[in-house]
Amino acid sequence: MSTKQVIELTEAAAFQVKEMMAHNEEEGSYLRVAVKGGGCSGLSYGMAFDTERNDDDFLDEQYGLQIIVSKEDAGILQGTKIDFKQSLMGGGFTIDNPNALASCGCGTSFKAATREGTPEVCD
Repeated sequence: MSTKQVIELTEAAAFQVKEMMAHNEEEGSYLRVAVKGGGCSGLSYGMAFDTERNDDDFLDEQYGLQIIVSKEDAGILQGTKIDFKQSLMGGGFTIDNPNALASCGCGTSFKAATREGTPEVCD
């Protein structure tokens, strides 16, 4: 496993992730950022807590969080910025990926040049 910054997490996003970790009793876990097939445009983002890392995962630490990204997903996620925005309607993570050719209105689905994905009907 190597150390490499693949994604940039803002301080607001890191704070929210830490709050979620505490709420779910996941302190000490890694934050895994991933890409999977699906969504309106063929690919979708995933973020989850993980207690294990794989040998080919890239590891980075930002704001006291250990972030892991698989080698397979690193190319598509390289340079991606994850933020957390709070508004009167609630809050949510925003993802700005410079590698996305097109994004869906939902904000979590995208199309990339290097991976097709499997588009689904949006709800």
